[in-house]
Amino acid sequence: MVWLFATATGLIVANLYYAQTLIGPISRATGLDPGAAGLIVTLTQIGYCLGLMFIVPLGDLLENRRLIFIALLTTSAALLAASFTRSASLFLLASFSIGLGSVAAQIVVPFAAHMSRPETRGQTVGKVMSGLLMGIMLARPVASLVADALSWHAIFVISALGTAALAFLLRARLPQRHPGSGMHYFALLGSMWHLLKTTPILRRRAAYQACMFGAFSLFWTCVSLELTGPRFQLSQTGVAIFALVGVAGAIASPIAGRRADQGKSRSNTAIALTLGALAFAMPLLVHGNRLLELGVLVLTSIVLDMGVSANLVTGQRAIFALPAEIRSRLNGLYMALFFMGGALGSSLGGWMFAAHGWTGVLWAGLAFPLTALCLFATE
Repeated sequence: MVWLFATATGLIVANLYYAQTLIGPISRATGLDPGAAGLIVTLTQIGYCLGLMFIVPLGDLLENRRLIFIALLTTSAALLAASFTRSASLFLLASFSIGLGSVAAQIVVPFAAHMSRPETRGQTVGKVMSGLLMGIMLARPVASLVADALSWHAIFVISALGTAALAFLLRARLPQRHPGSGMHYFALLGSMWHLLKTTPILRRRAAYQACMFGAFSLFWTCVSLELTGPRFQLSQTGVAIFALVGVAGAIASPIAGRRADQGKSRSNTAIALTLGALAFAMPLLVHGNRLLELGVLVLTSIVLDMGVSANLVTGQRAIFALPAEIRSRLNGLYMALFFMGGALGSSLGGWMFAAHGWTGVLWAGLAFPLTALCLFATE
């Protein structure tokens, strides 16, 4: 079941990131202004944030398997719409809807935590989050390869069919889970503000990950524009290979989960945030020929992904140690708050790249983990 959970979360969350390395061809095909290209990623993340706030809490109220099934069918329909439209506004609306439906992944993760033994919950969550992070990281190279071989439309069609198939597979394999909150929906939503006010560990972990995910989104939104630009002149296949190497950063996820189970969350956090700062410092400090700078960017992608994945799992391990009856709401709040950081990072990245080039993007990216480190110093 852990493998099923990990694979499902990876496939679901990948839908948020297929467009990230295809911003250029999608913008040209839909007539979207280059300065607004970052909106493709930003609106997907905003949809995801809203879904986390208003749909994921239903995991504490409604039967979980049915909720996952409906969300996945909604995502499949939005992916099909994105694949066929030639209108920028309709594509952006479809992107928003893809984000909204993809919150099914964050109903699956508490489901896995609920089925785990307390003493191994961190390891289970780490494995499931490895699948989720693999989905995030593999989405970019897969999208680039499919776009090179067929077109950018094809990846959305393939994903729509795969997401629909996954919906029926999960409905067949997952056990029913009827939560026992006994609350009405609006009371459930109202309780989230109370949970945010009275759960300092949630606020702190969400702030750390908002900074890290802002840096992550900023980097991956802009790096494909830099790699296909005049300095490196890579094809979409070249960008795919670059993104594929970054997948190595996912190895940090199960390691961080195991260390968190051993009570080493504080050192996990310090290492993760430092890796995030180091990732952006390297390309700012190391300059040379084209090959050297490309190698530094590859290393940057791995180090950044390691920091983000380690910090994410450490945060979720802390949150899932709290009572089971509020776990979906806590997870929804945690993910929504840090995806807001991601939305800020992707929109800021697009603007910085257009206004100040790649160096401006790196300085903006560095500010995110440095802010998190300053906050961590107060812990």
